[in-house]
Amino acid sequence: MTQAEGEKKPARVVVADDQTVVREGIAMLLGLLPGVEVVGAAADGEEAVRLVGELAPDVVLMDLRMPRCDGVEATRRIRAQYPGTQVVVLTTFADDDSLFPALRAGARGYLTKDAGGDEIVRAVESVLSGEAGLSPSVQRRLLERLSEPEPRPAATESPDGLTARETEVLVLIAEGLSNQEIARKLHVSTATVKTHINNLFAKTGLKDRAQAVRYAYAKGLVPPPVA
Repeated sequence: MTQAEGEKKPARVVVADDQTVVREGIAMLLGLLPGVEVVGAAADGEEAVRLVGELAPDVVLMDLRMPRCDGVEATRRIRAQYPGTQVVVLTTFADDDSLFPALRAGARGYLTKDAGGDEIVRAVESVLSGEAGLSPSVQRRLLERLSEPEPRPAATESPDGLTARETEVLVLIAEGLSNQEIARKLHVSTATVKTHINNLFAKTGLKDRAQAVRYAYAKGLVPPPVA
């Protein structure tokens, strides 16, 4: 076997992140590590999709929150148009609102930006070998999600245009949970819970939690208290 035949080709990677410092920092870090060759960098999802078409990389390291085309949509388009390229999400966010849409869009790996260079390389190698490249915390979250009981179906369809998650938050408010307790139960941040509450209040015209409880009972989202 010649040296060329015995050497493993480096994985060709495109880095997509809208923050220049982060994008250049990741590219510089990976450039110092064996087994990875950074072949391109994109500032948003649109550019990421274009570069995949031009460069045919093995893997895209994909941020989620980007202008023009976010990471979830870019992942969906890349996996549909260029199935030979795998996607590993590399993001600040590790809550369900980020994790599961990205995995459903076709991402095979999911890391948070505090991951070290070696961890990123392992994730890249894992997805190229057909395995999932998930950080330990994400693996735990997936196992927890799979072990959770199915959510109780609402008695009626979500009223007033509420999303399924907004309805779920409303039900938990009616059950007496605080914002912090709701965040822990849904495995999201308190800020995300507040955003859902603001949205559902705006859609329903509710002004406070007491009105939300009465609304949930009136709409049949929770059973009335036993007398």
